[in-house]
Amino acid sequence: MIGNLETFQDELAATGFPPLVNKLAGADFRGRIATRHLGPLRLVSLHTPASSCVGRERGASDGENLAVKVMARGRTRIEQGRGHAELGPADLVLLDPTRALRFESTAAAHVTILVPRRELRIRPAQIDRLIGVRIDGRHGPGALVSVLARESARSAAEFRAAEALRSAAAVVELIAVALEARLGDAQPAPDEWLRDRIAGYIEARLADPELSPPSIAAAHHISVRRLHKLFEDQPLTVAALIRRRRLERCRAELAGSGRTVTAVAARWGFSDPTHFSKLFKATYGYNARALVTSNRAQTTRTRAAGPEQNGGHQGGQ
Repeated sequence: MIGNLETFQDELAATGFPPLVNKLAGADFRGRIATRHLGPLRLVSLHTPASSCVGRERGASDGENLAVKVMARGRTRIEQGRGHAELGPADLVLLDPTRALRFESTAAAHVTILVPRRELRIRPAQIDRLIGVRIDGRHGPGALVSVLARESARSAAEFRAAEALRSAAAVVELIAVALEARLGDAQPAPDEWLRDRIAGYIEARLADPELSPPSIAAAHHISVRRLHKLFEDQPLTVAALIRRRRLERCRAELAGSGRTVTAVAARWGFSDPTHFSKLFKATYGYNARALVTSNRAQTTRTRAAGPEQNGGHQGGQ
């Protein structure tokens, strides 16, 4: 939609951005905003005139998402936390909607992806290092994120539910890769290096029913107590991390395959279907079986509509 300053700011705040005060805006302000959803991601496309804005802090209760801002046209200088970024076309930056920020921009077009923090699995200390830091959108993983963000904002409405969930998972994974790459070549502390190595070990063995804190500790020649201490300042304990990543794999597979809930749960280490169903609903707020039913119904509708959408019946061979 296209709106004046008041309408534009109201729409922007409703998407999850901090309230902004635009020091350059006048009565002739005209901005354009469009919101799309891709699975758990929210894509906000903005077209704005030259701006100089201050955004105040929001409460912690508004902190469910992090924001990845991708420039499509124009230039922006943005400050948040300890970061100062000079962004040109294709560049991106990670922002925290709960924190104060300042930015100055030429007339610009940009896309912001609002990503649930839990999906990115970035530790608070890493967020602090990445907030407000420019990520090159012309080379490496940043370039892939930049292209996907802009294309997804245009085409997200065309995705079926299962396609949206799987595509969102791919986008989130690429964002995580770009952010990890931007952490740079700074030598991590020994504990951080070991924790990252363990996280990779867990990711590679999620389907192993024997994966557990004792087996992980043994594989890395440390005690279980030492393992738990490595994760004591992280958002999730080791056991909770395993459980969450398995649930995420299950959700993606249930949305995109014809397999049963029991089969998918067993594939990812959940031997008790009843326990799995309770965990799934407690985590996502809906039943795993409902996701399967929705996916099957969507597939049936698509197949039924196929001949009409393709110009009627086609002769067989």
